[in-house]
Amino acid sequence: MLIIRDMIALGKKTFGEFLESEERIGPSVLADRLAYLERKGIITKKPSETDKRKFIYSLTEKGLDVIPIVYEIALWGSKHSLHPVAPDAWFKAMQYDKEKVLKAYREAVASGSSFMNGPNSVVKKLDL
Repeated sequence: MLIIRDMIALGKKTFGEFLESEERIGPSVLADRLAYLERKGIITKKPSETDKRKFIYSLTEKGLDVIPIVYEIALWGSKHSLHPVAPDAWFKAMQYDKEKVLKAYREAVASGSSFMNGPNSVVKKLDL
């Protein structure tokens, strides 16, 4: 779930970007998790157009279907954590209609953006 969270929220796409996550997942565990998600049809990987040594990971349609689950977990955490840590844009998004946010989320991630980053980000689309 952390890999998927980083993909949809922050737009992480490469092994190196996932490796830099706060949770400090080890390289062998990360490689195993990415391979598992790929085998299950949740993510796909393709060689980078700019650096053939790197792979770019993205969510499949099946993976995009996980967005509402991650959204609900984040929403629950935001409401029940004593000191929730999230960008202001996340708390502003919680004030919008949930279906509108989820639609914007899916469109952003499907286009290669994320909640926070990219030309089609949810933050830009909803003017957060």
